[in-house]
Formats: sequence, C-alpha cells, structure tokens
Amino acid sequence: MYNAFRGWCERLLRIPHDPSPPPGDEASTRIFRAAPNYYRYLLCLWALKSIIAVFVVVMAVVVPVVIGTFSLAKAGRNWAVLLTLIPLLVLAVDVLVCVFNLAVVRLEYEKRWYVVTDRSLRIREGVMTVREMTVNFANIQNIAISQGPIQRLLAIADVRVDTAGGGGRQAETHRATENLHTAWFRGVNNANEIRELIQQRLHLLKDSGLGDREEMAASVSISAGSSGGLEASPALLRILRETESEARALRQALN
Repeated sequence: MYNAFRGWCERLLRIPHDPSPPPGDEASTRIFRAAPNYYRYLLCLWALKSIIAVFVVVMAVVVPVVIGTFSLAKAGRNWAVLLTLIPLLVLAVDVLVCVFNLAVVRLEYEKRWYVVTDRSLRIREGVMTVREMTVNFANIQNIAISQGPIQRLLAIADVRVDTAGGGGRQAETHRATENLHTAWFRGVNNANEIRELIQQRLHLLKDSGLGDREEMAASVSISAGSSGGLEASPALLRILRETESEARALRQALN
C-alpha cells in the first residue's frame, strides 16, 4: 500500500529523480544517507504533532458539540443527536491528515540525499518543497557538528557546512541567510567521517592550487619572482586543459 502511495506522490508532486553527482571526479563520489534512527526521530516529532492536533480538535470541537447535544437531548430535541456527526467528521479528517503526514515523513526520509565529490557537494531534501543545494569546496568557510539531547540519545548528529556570505552567528539570527549559505547533512550517524572527508578534500583542493584565490595568487607571484616564470601543479594544468577543450567544443557548436 505504501509503495502505491509513494508512486502516486511522485507523480502528483513531480518529485525529481535521484540527484546527479555535482562537479568533480566520478570516481571520488561518495553518497551519504540519513541514518535509520533519524527516521525514528522524525516519527517521534510526527507523533507529538499528531497528538497535539487530535487533542486540539477534541477540546475545541468534539467536547463542546457533545455537551451541547446532551443538553438539547434533555430538552426533548432528539434531532440534536445528528449534531454528533459534525465532530466525528472533523476528527476523521484530522486522523486522515495525520496518516498522510506519516507517509510524507517516510518519503522525506527516503528522498534525502547527500553527495560529495572531490570538488563539491550536493544536498537534496524535501518532498512537498524540494530543496537542492550545490556547494563548491572553494566557497566553504566552516564545518561544524551539532547534536541535541534527543539526537545524542539516538546516536545521530547534523553536519553544518557554512559557505561564503553565511556562517556563524549571523546565519543563526537570520534564517533566510542561513538557508542560502548553509548546507546541512541532517540525521547522520557518521558525522565525524563526513567532516573529516570534506576537510581532507579541502586540503587536497588547496594543495592542487584550486583553492582560495588569494592564496593561489600569492603562490603564483612567489613562483614568478623566484624563477622568472609561472609554475603550475599537474592538477591545475589538467583542469586548464579540460577547460580549454570545453571552450573549443563550445565554440565549434556555436559556429
């Protein structure tokens, strides 16, 4: 039944296919997924929200209507019993909405992707609103791990990757800025591994001469002053050759 519902939602909501790897070497691609305990964490949140929703409906609709119905029945108005259909209908709709939200929670867990290559990372999340973010390692400024009490109990954590223009306390005070400049690996059980992988590839990127522009310019000027000419690493030469070949192919296609 759930598989049928999933297929129906994918067609109705036009959920895109699995994300393609971001720019980088395909051989270096690593795919990370949220941990099974993250789904349990989402289930706990769903259960709490559902209990609150049902309680509000019972207290705001069911109880007043039932009390009013008994009062009218005592007054000899037997037709008042039909009024009990109203809270039952409202309660049934509320329960159906909760069940639908449960299926959406499962879909959001399954459709969450974290893809990392040697040059960038791509994160996709959401079902009702699909959010996809691609971050080049050259723009990363900070990598942090956050873990709340419930997450510690479930042995999961979130990895936060801040990029240029976001970061730190400003992103925490301005949620819109955080969404634009912060990438999240939510609900993973290998947060340290992800952080170390990104840091390692950041170092490799900078060592290859493709990191920070200021550092690259400084290294080039030092190389030019010491030897009288420009020197480039093999990785940089390879990237430049690939860029040149792509430019030539684009020029031929336009002509």
